Amino acid sequence: MRRCLDRALTFAGATQAAVYAPDAGDGSLRLLDASGDAPQGAAPPDRLTLSGDSPAARAYRTDRPLWLTARPPLGALPLDANGRRLGCLVVRGAENGFDVEQRQFLERYADALAVLLRPLADTPTPAPLLAPALRSLRVGSFVLFPDTGLIEADETLLDLVGITPDDFDGKVDTLLAHALPEDMHALMSVLEPSTQAFVRRDLEFRVRGPTGEMRWLSLSCRVEGGSPEAPGEVLGVVTATPVLRRGTDDVARIQWLTAALDEAATVRDVGRVVVAALREPLGADRVALAALQDDRLLVTVLDPPQPTAWPEVWRSEWRTEWPDAPLRALPTLQAALRDGRMDLWPAGTAFEPGLTGVGDGGLAVLPLPAKGQVAGVCLVGWERRHEFVPEERSLLTATAALVGQALKRAHAHDAEQELATMLQRSLLPRRLPELPGGTAVARYLPAKRGLQVGGDWYDVIALSEDRVALVIGDVQGHSAGAATIMGQMRTAVRAYAMEGHPPDVVVSHANRLLVAMETDLFATCCYAELDMEEGNTLFVRAGHLAPLVRRPDGVTEEIEVAGGPPLGILAEADFPMTAVELAPGTVLALVTDGLVEAADLPLDEGMRRTRAALAAADPVDPGAMADALLGDAGRREDDVALLLLRYDGMRTRPIRAGWMVWRLPDAVMHARRFTARTLRRWKVQEAADAVLLVVSELVTNALVHTQGPVRLDLILRGDRVRVCVSDSSPRAPAKPVIVDWESTGGRGLLLVEAMSDAFGSVPVAGGKQVWSEIAVPEGAP
Repeated sequence: MRRCLDRALTFAGATQAAVYAPDAGDGSLRLLDASGDAPQGAAPPDRLTLSGDSPAARAYRTDRPLWLTARPPLGALPLDANGRRLGCLVVRGAENGFDVEQRQFLERYADALAVLLRPLADTPTPAPLLAPALRSLRVGSFVLFPDTGLIEADETLLDLVGITPDDFDGKVDTLLAHALPEDMHALMSVLEPSTQAFVRRDLEFRVRGPTGEMRWLSLSCRVEGGSPEAPGEVLGVVTATPVLRRGTDDVARIQWLTAALDEAATVRDVGRVVVAALREPLGADRVALAALQDDRLLVTVLDPPQPTAWPEVWRSEWRTEWPDAPLRALPTLQAALRDGRMDLWPAGTAFEPGLTGVGDGGLAVLPLPAKGQVAGVCLVGWERRHEFVPEERSLLTATAALVGQALKRAHAHDAEQELATMLQRSLLPRRLPELPGGTAVARYLPAKRGLQVGGDWYDVIALSEDRVALVIGDVQGHSAGAATIMGQMRTAVRAYAMEGHPPDVVVSHANRLLVAMETDLFATCCYAELDMEEGNTLFVRAGHLAPLVRRPDGVTEEIEVAGGPPLGILAEADFPMTAVELAPGTVLALVTDGLVEAADLPLDEGMRRTRAALAAADPVDPGAMADALLGDAGRREDDVALLLLRYDGMRTRPIRAGWMVWRLPDAVMHARRFTARTLRRWKVQEAADAVLLVVSELVTNALVHTQGPVRLDLILRGDRVRVCVSDSSPRAPAKPVIVDWESTGGRGLLLVEAMSDAFGSVPVAGGKQVWSEIAVPEGAP
């Protein structure tokens, strides 16, 4: 610590320092502590007469600093606290004397000495004071050797930067690693050997602490000796910046604040910049940023964030993460916002309950102007007494103007992004259906440039109990227009699929629809229809990336799917189907190009990385698997859609039987006989009465009200028998609105609905299918 003291005093232009305190016994000043090198015969005397003409006695009696320009220069600074004179600090300078910055530093040092002298004022025993006073100021010192890149730094400097002595290797790069990249240029101008053509340099920079917090530090340094060919040693001190000082550093701080706010896109980003710019540099204890909406203050940033650090009325209004305080409960803020004028309230000011405790030692209320209006307010509070210097007002006013403009811009950005997010969510599925024999998960990430809404889409369509369609697509561009076309295409594909069309017909219909829209945008699409019972899959690809599969043994590959042109190019384009069989345990992955292609990532390399991630991921958790495929997305140039299906196979395999109903007079009788034989073979005769009644009614309706072929299908799955009657009419069966005693028909569907546990109809290719489910009574084998 003594070496640190010597360095700091040398930097301050002092070759020697001594502390004197009055001796109540003989009316003299006695020496308490001394440091530094003194010329021959110039050691500080042990005692000085209070009534004498020494600089120390004169400064003590007048209670004013005394600076003498004699040879050697000398300074005497009185030490007092709370109006009580405690002693004097005497410093001996070099030949050039003390400049303004050196005098300011020595005055702060004298204030720290006075704090230490206060408990020792009545104690006759001398105690070391110079080094502890420097430690209390948190002044770190260093000696830099530019030609080697090595630096000698004391423990205080390491503590300010956030490095433990055991982790410091004596290299400048180790210290620079903790500085923010934006401040690296200013630091390199001091530390680079080629730029050492200066005598003295002052600057402020920021470092990131061990827990992620940012702190401002002040650096002052000068070159000792050397030549242009061989730079000398750089001697300097580093201190924490406790208060904003008016000077050239303010220009740099405003420039930094302007650049930081320009990068702040959201309201939360603006809040973080405000906290970094005001709380630690001002030595404040609390910073709050609130936006003004109607008659309420919507607080977006509180630092510290703990609710207990803020007034009780704020906690009673706590909504989710931040308070939402009514403006009428805060007349002080209401008046400041109405006048648009900054208010600086000193310690001891009586506030309303809504502001009590925010700044007992001083409170700055900063209205945030923006385009002739007030966008919000910023509060800066101190717990200990804070003296507002005149220079702070100008700087805080400039800061408020910059923050107000940024806050207005951030609100517009957040509103735009919220609208885009709502649009995107409304166009994509809210949730995916639960599938028998498989698990589907999806992910969507918007592009991080422009409007965060795009044309990528995905969907999972449950066609029946054992068939599911997976679709992923990408409309050209990422804009509101692309999102609109995406929503129309997703709805069209789902409608065509639910009608029962095969995959190639579904994609062909969607292609003709997009061509008919007369839009300049085109779309790509990959459609897959999977039989969950057998694992058979039909793929159709329209200009899209090939699907990926992860086999049960962990091997990944691209599926060779015959492709057609993108949708919206040719109305009569062909889209061939490719059949692939999936084994239980297979993972199917459908992706868009935003995941595998970028300006610095070729498509082949992107697909290779995705296959590697798919092989390395654990298929037990498909959600975690999807997150692993996305990886660290970083700054995405395009939106990303990802659809995964883990095919497990159905645990309960259904039993099926079918019968083509011929249009004969006794067709219903043959259908009933086929049903009875089937139920006996399945050993579920307990459900025969209800099933036979349903078969009779559905087959009769199909024969009477439709033309063309009629087919009866029976399915036994678990404890349920499903009756399906398909015909060639697309019209759904209609139940009668009024059934009276004179009606000659219409009771059949009512009877079927009453006898069934579930009943309905679905469109299928070329017609419809009416189905009924009947539970097998308990006790059946």
